[in-house]
Amino acid sequence: MPTKIRLQRKGKKGQPFYHLVVADGRAPRDGKFIERLGTYNPMTHPATIDINFDRSLYWVQVGAQPTDTARSILSGKGVMLKHHLLKGVTKGALTEEQAEEKFQEWLKEKEAKAEKLRKEAEMSDKEKAKLKLEEERKINETRAAALSEKRAKENLQTEGATKTEVAQEPAKEEQKAAAPESKKPDDKEADKAEEQKPAAEKKEPDDKEADKAEEQKPAAEKKESDDKEADKAEEQKPAAEKKESGDKEADKAEEQKPAAEKKESDTEEPKE
Repeated sequence: MPTKIRLQRKGKKGQPFYHLVVADGRAPRDGKFIERLGTYNPMTHPATIDINFDRSLYWVQVGAQPTDTARSILSGKGVMLKHHLLKGVTKGALTEEQAEEKFQEWLKEKEAKAEKLRKEAEMSDKEKAKLKLEEERKINETRAAALSEKRAKENLQTEGATKTEVAQEPAKEEQKAAAPESKKPDDKEADKAEEQKPAAEKKEPDDKEADKAEEQKPAAEKKESDDKEADKAEEQKPAAEKKESGDKEADKAEEQKPAAEKKESDTEEPKE
């Protein structure tokens, strides 16, 4: 089993405190260890970490395998980053000066973040709320500035569109004025075609108008015209048809006579 960098638990129940040690992987958690590298106290905010940087880097370089929690602790202190940069130096990708410069930049950023966390932990609730409101105000200001820029661009676009429309209005008016002039020859041609229509086509509209007037006459006038037409037809019938109609009327009158008159006519016939 390889050598491991891990935590040994110390402290009371509910108040843990850890030692960061180098130990054999076969040894129990709180048993024998090879070297103690530092301490870790998770009960503070932020957590308190105190380690020997050079010895931790040495054990990582010789191949000791840190556990997950030990790796996060060593990464927070920059041990794993320094190990990565030194690998680049050995491969020739970086010089020692460049590696040291990058490590110092990272260390400054890390210290600034840790200082900010420490100040936030010391701040009261009122100060935290005030700081939060200040950050929100800055965000709102940036959003308002972006929105105003967007609206200004839209206004410029609308102004440009209106200017183009105003410039195009004279051309549209000229087109409208030219349209009636171009239409006049067409009207003259239509009048000529109307004059050249045959008499039969002209008569058709007159017949239609006469039919409409006939439909609009009252019922009494229509009846009188029908009676006159019937009288004319009766006059035009031939003599034979008139005689037949006269015989039919005489037969009807004979049938309508009373029974006494019929009897007298019967008695008179045998005397003769």
